[in-house]
Amino acid sequence: MSAAQATPPTFADSTRRIAPLAWPVFVGQVSVLAFSTVDTVLVARLGATDLAALSIGAAAYITVFIGFMGVVLALSPIAGRLYGARDLAGAGRQVHQALWLVFVLAALGSTLLAFPHPFLWLAKAGPEVAQKVRGYLLALACSLPASLLFTVYRGFNTAVSRPKAVMALQIGGLALKVPLSMLLVFGWPALGVPSLGAVGCGIATALVMWSQALVAFVVLRRDPFYAPFALFGRGLDAPDRAALRGLLKLGLPMGATILIEVTGFAFMAFFIARAGTTAVAGHQIAANLVSLMFMMPMALANATGTLVAQGIGAHQESAAVRLGWHGFALGCALALVLGTAVFVLRDGVLHLYSGDEAVVAAALPLVAWVAVFHVADAAQTIAAFVLRAWHIATAPMVVYAVAIWGLGLGGGYVLGFDTLGIAAPALRGAPGFWIASTASLVVAAAALTALLAWASRTRLREEGAATRGAKA
Repeated sequence: MSAAQATPPTFADSTRRIAPLAWPVFVGQVSVLAFSTVDTVLVARLGATDLAALSIGAAAYITVFIGFMGVVLALSPIAGRLYGARDLAGAGRQVHQALWLVFVLAALGSTLLAFPHPFLWLAKAGPEVAQKVRGYLLALACSLPASLLFTVYRGFNTAVSRPKAVMALQIGGLALKVPLSMLLVFGWPALGVPSLGAVGCGIATALVMWSQALVAFVVLRRDPFYAPFALFGRGLDAPDRAALRGLLKLGLPMGATILIEVTGFAFMAFFIARAGTTAVAGHQIAANLVSLMFMMPMALANATGTLVAQGIGAHQESAAVRLGWHGFALGCALALVLGTAVFVLRDGVLHLYSGDEAVVAAALPLVAWVAVFHVADAAQTIAAFVLRAWHIATAPMVVYAVAIWGLGLGGGYVLGFDTLGIAAPALRGAPGFWIASTASLVVAAAALTALLAWASRTRLREEGAATRGAKA
């Protein structure tokens, strides 16, 4: 943010600054989500058993990866402030410290995925489904280290306003993922490649993620843009206790917050799996659809949070506050338009996923909640990203725990399984979980918006007091 932009921007100014950062993130994240979309569409052609295994396995992987990813992504707001303050070497040193976190988290996460007994117990999966889940997660245990290494590349490039560098590799990854998944899911008897079903999806993902991580390393080493950050030439920095403490202070609540949000959704798959393969297959389709829609507000949240962090680093707090609220308003408005459109076209959209009428029928009542679900999801996501730019992460974590786990998952269990004997028949099973999840996102959005309003007022008062003190 230049000195000329120190005054609070108009909504049009903010939109012009957010858009160039948001659209590459959107395209890149859609490419990433297309990994699971491609897997879902391909495996749905094999039958409900493989689709159920994919749903359970994907939920387990997301539970592990997303929480750890959130810890690593603390790099982004921290490096973003340093970049805004023009301390480029300092931003580069944060990358080295983030790598130490990756080494520890990858070892722990891969072990959890290689031994998925707790996840299988939660889902109460039958022997045939469980066997496929184990194979799928073993492949992803090999993929996790590469995924976390790429997260460092992604978080750093987000901090320095270079999202196209991430997008290019994510699109390339998708181009490799599609043919690999087709080959391994359906097999090619003439070449001696067997049909591996859901397990083939995991193997394809592992191959793609290691390819992405290696190319990212080459880009960081050879692109002259990164030279001022001094990432290479001295080996890997030794662990720095103060830097690691700063990453963990922000990253642990960030990771816990993302973990709470994702497990609240992922554990729905485990519980819904108890209702049978058709029910969880319908949930998998609906979950993939809303995840695809979520890429738009997440891209805006990334861009808005990045610009707010850079503005704070440049000591332009009032402009950062205004820009944060503009990003929030823009995201909510676009989410309302998209959510309404998908609701109106929901029958045709679901048939793009599957021709199995039983599976489509199971997904249809779930997507009926998509408009409210999506707007609330957009509001809480953008508010959370802006709060992270202000290094506020613990309070949002508490909000998520109460809303997502308490109201969403707990309320869904009560409705879905009618544990109190009060749920109408239409609310039992997957619809009960989705209704409760929607309500939890509304509560989280309201609480985080209120927290952002409080933080904004506090920062502006502090800035005003500092300005008056300087004049005095």
